[in-house]
Amino acid sequence: MLPTAYATPAAVVLAIGGLLACFAGVRLFRLVLGLYGCLIGAFLTIGLMESPSVWTLAMAAVAGGVLGAILAMAAYFIGVGLVGAGLTAFVLILGWRYFGGEPPTAVLVIGCVLGALGALSVVRYVVAFGTALAGAWTFVVAALALTGDPQAVQAATAGDIWTLLPFHAPAERWWITAGWAALSFAGVVVQLSTSKKGKPARK
Repeated sequence: MLPTAYATPAAVVLAIGGLLACFAGVRLFRLVLGLYGCLIGAFLTIGLMESPSVWTLAMAAVAGGVLGAILAMAAYFIGVGLVGAGLTAFVLILGWRYFGGEPPTAVLVIGCVLGALGALSVVRYVVAFGTALAGAWTFVVAALALTGDPQAVQAATAGDIWTLLPFHAPAERWWITAGWAALSFAGVVVQLSTSKKGKPARK
């Protein structure tokens, strides 16, 4: 987890990455995958260090980020499958929580496997929806962090935007979920209207 002092630059990076994923996920899927791999690798590397200096922190972030980006970009088809599995898990969890419960582990596992297989057969649409949803929420969390929202700041510095979930927003903050949904929809429309069918990503 990053020190709180780095919350603002972390939120700015997340905001840029979120918009890129939301509106150009299909055309730049490998780049977006690499960007998220870079962010995850950097945060994981930093999290393993104890009280690092600024210079050590920067070097560790760069090293972890480069490694994470390389691994993510090399795993293109795995990434597509993970997007499908993630979307399936998201829908299952959302649906079960609507009725006040949690989906059984077996249902989640089977659903994620089927979602991954299905994603590989309709790559373009899955990538568009997956990157739009994830990118939009990344941007929303980053924007909230920049306004000083404590939970968003914690999520931004932890490198895990999913510590906050769209459907967990309090009723009086309905506009957060509404904004995420609207931005996601706009991202899907833009991606599908500007990308060529059959070419889910540029090499």
